[in-house]
Amino acid sequence: MAELTDHDVREQVRARYAAAATTADGCGCGDGCGPNASFGAALYGDEAATAPQAAVSASLGCGVPTAVAELHEGDTVLDLGSGAGADVLISAGRVGRTGRAIGLDMTDEMLAVARANAAASGVENAEFVKGYIEDIPLADESVDVVISNCVINLAADKTRVVREAARVLRRGGRFAVSDVIADPDMDAATRADMQQWTGCIAGALTRAEYDQALAAAGLVDVEIRETHRVHAHAASAIVRARKP
Repeated sequence: MAELTDHDVREQVRARYAAAATTADGCGCGDGCGPNASFGAALYGDEAATAPQAAVSASLGCGVPTAVAELHEGDTVLDLGSGAGADVLISAGRVGRTGRAIGLDMTDEMLAVARANAAASGVENAEFVKGYIEDIPLADESVDVVISNCVINLAADKTRVVREAARVLRRGGRFAVSDVIADPDMDAATRADMQQWTGCIAGALTRAEYDQALAAAGLVDVEIRETHRVHAHAASAIVRARKP
């Protein structure tokens, strides 16, 4: 089988999440459709109290980054791969009228869903921007916090994503994401499976690789904490770091 290019990975991920945006029970992350305690709305609990139910119900993430991002009044927050907008809308409430929440997604269908959710909830300090997380369309040192929910592992070039996140963070800014991390012994067949990639598993970095990518991007105070297993060879984790 020919080796997948970065473009191949991006297009297959985009197609899967575009389909998820147009179906009520669309699959993104996770092992198949339907209720899955490892992914999606089931993880939010009270954290979702201030977000529209439609946005939370459509979540395809593997964690709740807003619960650990330590958001403050006036912060500018960037959500990488914002999907239906749940984490952006939760963040918008936390940062208040003087703050700003930005969602970045490459999928037109997801952007349409997110903008509709924001309009329905009356949130005015949130916006959704089209673009790639490997090439963030924001200025250097323009945000206080970068969050993401089970998306970075989907990128073909995850180290570039981390570098871009570090670039847009202001000095002292925080990186606080939920992501899938692979066990060091993940088998070659799982890593080669594109369906598993778009389901958030095969593309994941190991803990050591994530640690190395964050350090190489100049981020410090790295914390990688496993929260729950999502696969025989992978776990969901909270990944946090800071820009000096």
